[in-house]
Amino acid sequence: MILEPWMAALVAGLFGLCIGSFLNVCSLRWPQDESVISPPSRCPRCGTGIRWRDNLPVLGWLLLGGKCRECQARISIQYPLVELATGAAWAGMVLLNGVEWEALRGALLLTILLGIALSDARFYIIPDQFSVGGAILGFALAFLPGGVDWLQALTGAAVGFFLLWFVAWAGEKVFKKEAMGGGDIKMMAMVGAFLGVPGVFLTLFLGSFLGAVIFGPISMKTGKLVPFGIFLAVGAAATYLFGPALVDWYLGWAFGPR
Repeated sequence: MILEPWMAALVAGLFGLCIGSFLNVCSLRWPQDESVISPPSRCPRCGTGIRWRDNLPVLGWLLLGGKCRECQARISIQYPLVELATGAAWAGMVLLNGVEWEALRGALLLTILLGIALSDARFYIIPDQFSVGGAILGFALAFLPGGVDWLQALTGAAVGFFLLWFVAWAGEKVFKKEAMGGGDIKMMAMVGAFLGVPGVFLTLFLGSFLGAVIFGPISMKTGKLVPFGIFLAVGAAATYLFGPALVDWYLGWAFGPR
C-alpha cells in the first residue's frame, strides 16, 4: 500500500518523536560517559523511575503538567521541545523528498546536528557517538541513491577533519592556548561525510559568521569559550536545507545578476 504524502509524513513525524525522546537521553548521558540503556529514565531529583506512560513523547510531559509524578520537581521543557523538533525534522524530510532514501539521510543528519547542539550547549562536549558515529553513518548512507556518493563522502570527511585540525593547530600556535576542541574537528568529518567538500566550506563559513556575531561579544565580555559546535550545527543544517540558494543569493549580491 502506497501512503499519501501527508500520511507518510505523519508516520515519519511520529517516529521522529520517539527518536527525539531517545535523543534527549543521548545528549544528556553521552557527554557524561553514561549508558543510554541502564539505568532506565528516572527523575534526577528523587530518583524514581519514570513509568512508560509518563515517558510517551510530548504527551507524557503534558499529562504530568511538566512535573515529576512523585516529588513534583519541574521537568525541563527541553524534553518535549526536542521531541517536537525531531518529529518535525523527520516529517519535513518526507514532505520535502518523498518516501526516498534522501529523506532518511536528511532526517538522520538533522537529528545528529540537534544532538550535537544540545550536548555542546550544556556540557561543552561533542560526544564521539555523534561525531565519529555520525561520520561512519554518513559514509554508509553515501552508498544509497541520492545525495553525495561514497567518494565525495570520504573526501568531505577527510577535508573537514584536516581543515579543522589545521585551524586548531594554527590557533594554538598563535594564541598559545587551545583554540578549538577535538569534538569540533571530528564533527566536521561527520559534516563532510554527509555534505561533501562544498558543504564543509559553507558550513564553516556560516558557523564562523554566526558564532562571531551571536556569541563573540559575550565571549569577549565574559571570557567564556564559544560553544562552536552549536553554530557549526546550525551552519550544517542551513547548508543541507538551503545551500545552493544561499550560494546563488551571495553570488547575485556580490557580483550582480548572472
